[in-house]
Amino acid sequence: MVSPEKTQEQTPVPLPAQQAPPAPTPSAYTQVFTPKSAALFVAAGLGLFFYFRYEKAKLLERREEERASKQYGRPQIGGPFNLTTPDGQPFTDQNLLGKWSLVYFGFTNCPDICPEELDKVTAILDVIEEEHGKIFQPVFISVDPARDSPSRIGKYLQDFHPSFIGLVGAWDATKAVCKAYRVYFSTPPNADPQGDYLVDHSIFVYLMDPAGKFVEAFGQAVPKEDIIEKVREVVGEWGADHGKTV
Repeated sequence: MVSPEKTQEQTPVPLPAQQAPPAPTPSAYTQVFTPKSAALFVAAGLGLFFYFRYEKAKLLERREEERASKQYGRPQIGGPFNLTTPDGQPFTDQNLLGKWSLVYFGFTNCPDICPEELDKVTAILDVIEEEHGKIFQPVFISVDPARDSPSRIGKYLQDFHPSFIGLVGAWDATKAVCKAYRVYFSTPPNADPQGDYLVDHSIFVYLMDPAGKFVEAFGQAVPKEDIIEKVREVVGEWGADHGKTV
């Protein structure tokens, strides 16, 4: 007798369907640089560009405000004048432009104070010119127009720094320049050129910048070392503000 297990047809077991290979996934770089992320990247770059440009503009604005505040905070010292050099040439406030100036008011008959102050200015100029070259124009303005002729001033200044320019004018012109620089002087308008008199006057050395603007006034008690340090400071600031290496 045949076993029923053997008489049944064996049904084949179906094989599992072959799975298709997985689709390739985009790389991390492709995932990051979608059109949206690219737009965000460009926007961020533009934002940084305009931010830094804005900050630079603000920095320049602050520098300009600081420079202006320094100028506006200065006393109104200096101004138009018209005097004469030892060789008879006119010299005005316009001749101060383009160089730093150290301006001193005195007179050739001064027994001690004026020579001491002019010696101080000479020592200052020797140091500054060694460091920065001939960027200074020292000026001596007479407050004794009755006795100080142009030629006399020229001869007097030969004992001091060779760059000194001596200036003198009529009494009215002298009064005008002294008023502009707030200098007191006691010479009367009718002084006798042959008279034996002393002149009382303010004792200051005025530092003027290349634009002809007042920077600082140094009294008799200020040592030359302090003046040199101040000059170095303002010359450096001027170079930074005007984009120049002085």
